[in-house]
Amino acid sequence: MTLDKLAIGAKAVVAKLNGEGPVKRRIMDMGITKGTEVTVRKVAPAGDPIEITVRGYELSVRKHEAALVEVK
Repeated sequence: MTLDKLAIGAKAVVAKLNGEGPVKRRIMDMGITKGTEVTVRKVAPAGDPIEITVRGYELSVRKHEAALVEVK
C-alpha cells in the first residue's frame, strides 16, 4: 500500500521509498524515511495535496510524491 491510499486519520510506518533523483531526495529531506511513522491529517477535495504529520511536523505532500512512499 502507498501513502496516497491511506484514509484520513490513518497511521502507518514507512516501509520503502521508490523513485530516484530529486523527487526521492525531496521526500527524504522532509524526514520521510524507512521506519518513520506517518499520520494522514487531511486530503484536499481533489486529492492533492495530502497533509501528513511526520516526527511532530505537519507537512503537505503532492499526490505523485505520496504514491512513491510504500507503507505498512
